[in-house]
This record gives sequence, C-alpha cells and structure tokens, in this order.
Amino acid sequence: MPESRRAARQATLTRQALSAVALPIAPLYGAALAYLAFHPRRGGQQGHPDDLGMPSTELRVPFRSGKYVHAWLCPGAEDRVVVIGHSMGGDKTRSLEHAKFLHQAGYTVCLFDHRNHGASSRDPSCVGLGDRFASDIISVVSHLRTACGYGGARFAVYGFSFSCFSSLWALTHEGFEVDAVVCDSGPGHDVPPLFRKFLEAEALPLPSLLRTEPSRAVVTSVLCSVSNAMIGAEWPPPVAGPFAQVPLLVMSGERDAVVPPSSVDAFAERFPQAETHVLPNAEHLAGLRTDPAAYADVVLDFLKRALG
Repeated sequence: MPESRRAARQATLTRQALSAVALPIAPLYGAALAYLAFHPRRGGQQGHPDDLGMPSTELRVPFRSGKYVHAWLCPGAEDRVVVIGHSMGGDKTRSLEHAKFLHQAGYTVCLFDHRNHGASSRDPSCVGLGDRFASDIISVVSHLRTACGYGGARFAVYGFSFSCFSSLWALTHEGFEVDAVVCDSGPGHDVPPLFRKFLEAEALPLPSLLRTEPSRAVVTSVLCSVSNAMIGAEWPPPVAGPFAQVPLLVMSGERDAVVPPSSVDAFAERFPQAETHVLPNAEHLAGLRTDPAAYADVVLDFLKRALG
C-alpha cells in the first residue's frame, strides 16, 4: 500500500476512534443544537430600508409582557400589504432586497424579526415553538390592521425556508386570515429531514470530533427528533379551512440541497390552490440573487392576481 494511502487510512481510523470516544456527549450536543437552531446567536443587523430608498417606521409588536417582535413598516398602497419574514438563524435584513421590489411595485411592506432573531425579544421556551413562531406573524398582521390603519387592506404573508412553515402554520390558528401566502425555498413535506439537511449544508455548527461516524449519526438523530418535538406541530397541516382557500405560491430552487423541489412539490400537491414554481439554477434561498428579474416577475404576477 502506498505511503499516502496508508497515512490517509490511519487518519480516518483515528477520527473514527475519537468519534467513538465522543459518543457519550453526542446526544447532549444534538439536543443543544436543536435549541440553538431556534435560539440562534445574534450579531448586529447589517442594513436598513433607508439604505434601499424605502422610508420606514420602526414597530415593536408585543407578544408577551415586556417582550416584542421588532419590525420595519415601509408604507405604500393602503389596500395591499405584504408581511415578510426570514429564514432560520437570519433576520429581516436578509429580506430587504425582496422588500425593495415589492415596495417599488407599490405594496406596503412590513419586514419583521421572529422572536429570538434580529432585534426581537428573546423567548427561552423550548416547547410549542410552532405555535410561538406562528403567533409572531399573527401578532404583526393584527397590529397592522388595528394600530396602523390597514384594517381594510388585503394581506399576503411571505416566508423563507423554515419561516414558510410558520407562515402556513399560522393559518391553523382560529380567526387568523390573510389573502395570499408566498413561500420561498420551502416548505417541505416533512420537517425532521430539514434539520438533517441543515447539518449537511453546514448551516449548524458541528465540531470536528462529532463530524465522523459513529457520533455524527447520533447527533443527527437527536437533532431531528428533539427539533420536531420542540416544534410540536402536526405536519403537513390538514387540507381544510384556510388551507383549501388561500392562494399559495410555493417556489423552490432547482439546485436546492436543503429543501429540494421534490419535497416542496410533495407538500404543494396536497393543496389544489397551490401554485409551484421551480427557480432555474437556484440554490437554497438564492432565487432572487440568481435571476432578479425573473424571480420578481413570478412573485408580482401571483400577488397581482391574489391581492389585486
């Protein structure tokens, strides 16, 4: 055996041996990673609507005593409002370019940070997170209707990746109504595989000691099961009520390795009013960046038909 191959084999065996030694901490790390996914570390927000020529008002929408969802309201048409979320671990600055083309088309746009993200308040809870993140959206829409003068407007909710799940799960809450939902890079048909894909895409931190089998399999299994338990929501949702009526645009990137088009299509085919669109050559959350004009055309055409 050549010396290079012998060295490589020895290195592999060493990594596997160290991974086996780390097995006792693998379940703990998997559970901690699940918590981190919903309670990410935060950095300073980079960007503001003013930077893109969108005048804005800062909103603090309470979700509990002393706790609030932070948002930017960029006024446009008084009768058409789009509420924009963000991906897991991100914040509303990630959606500024999406807000820009919507605002230029005349829509009132409201960008918000989910709890535990961006400038919104922390919520240390680790159970019922599906309902908690959905309630952020419900609170923002309700605040815009009752406190900001948009009571007679038609509303669309715009989700990205994991917040697609929250945007749609909000429709299971009694009394919550919107006129359209737009989803980018999600949702998939099943939730647990999403966290495995996040790990594979290195969207979640994994120390080198746990990247090799057998520890990696344990971390992955615990991450997926604990995350799903923390969400505490039945998925996919039932085909009834708002889900059978609200117009839905579901977009997926042709090269998305996190939420592939096949998983998105499997979800969308349950709902007769859902429209699907595969974004050519786009990776996860990269549709607008890959082809800005084509992406905007798809979204604006749908919103024009849904909101008028």
